[in-house]
Amino acid sequence: MKKLPLFVLVCILLAACTAAPTSAGPQTLTVMVHDSFAVSEDVIAAFETANNVKVQFIASGDTGSALNKAILSKNNPLADVLYGVDNTFLSRALDEDIFEPYNAPALSTIPDQFKLDPENGALPVDYSDVCLNYDIAYLEEHAIPVPQSLEDLLEPQYKSLLVVENPATSSPGLAFLLATISRFGPEGYLDYWQGLVDNDLLVVNDWETAYNSQFSRWGGSRPIVLSYNSSPPFEVIYAEEPLDTPPTAAVTADDTCFRQIEFVGILRGTPNRQLAEKWVDFMLSVAFQEDMPLQMFVFPVNPQAQLDDAFTRFLDIPARPASISPEEIAANREQWIQAWTETILR
Repeated sequence: MKKLPLFVLVCILLAACTAAPTSAGPQTLTVMVHDSFAVSEDVIAAFETANNVKVQFIASGDTGSALNKAILSKNNPLADVLYGVDNTFLSRALDEDIFEPYNAPALSTIPDQFKLDPENGALPVDYSDVCLNYDIAYLEEHAIPVPQSLEDLLEPQYKSLLVVENPATSSPGLAFLLATISRFGPEGYLDYWQGLVDNDLLVVNDWETAYNSQFSRWGGSRPIVLSYNSSPPFEVIYAEEPLDTPPTAAVTADDTCFRQIEFVGILRGTPNRQLAEKWVDFMLSVAFQEDMPLQMFVFPVNPQAQLDDAFTRFLDIPARPASISPEEIAANREQWIQAWTETILR
């Protein structure tokens, strides 16, 4: 049998490969998130099926840790997308230029109050309000009025009633620190905190300890706790026995809460730009936005998303939360925390 020349064999093989049917497997999209990120499996599965993609999540610690990892690896990004940078860290992310701008179509429906990056590198996804919560029955039984301002907490009738989280170790703790700075200024906030200490303030390291151990609603001795305005509805949603109304309420008077806004951004240098855009679009879609409240206890920025009935009935949204610009926070955050630590925990 006569042998075929080598180049003829190569041509036959190339033709066979070209003619053979192909079935490309799913691409991988890598999303860096903070440790509090959560989403329903069926919601992710719908995105993966629609886009022939496998989504890989990299949990990277708290918000600050996740941002640090993204900054340190910006010349060789570890992920395609970063979710979870909030307004207390936003300016640092923008200064480091880690995001590629993306004018997502859904931005046209999102209220301007949530859009803090004019270049649309960081796109708003959700928000939550850190507020004081109180045990309704306790205050009623002891004839203690509901505090209507931060100044009220300095009054003798609130002595030994308040527990808050450490701003150096807790996200809500930092939010409350910023609320006091917004209210009393960088020159006066430490005097205010000293007044709280003189009124027997209790400081703990994390939300879990504050709410589930020290709050009088759950067996503790403190009827006023630093939490979220979403906490009262969750008391109803997750009650072991059905409740008609929440046993707790949030203080939402002007300048008493601090609003946290979380963002998503496409990391500069991603090789999967189109897929990254689809993921951002997905996070801003009604399907994802409606899934968030019961997964991460945050609220949608897309006004078309519908909330669970308990939120509609019992969520109290502050009309005027305390506010500090991301730029001012970025410039002073560590200094403010250090000064607080030296003054309050000394």
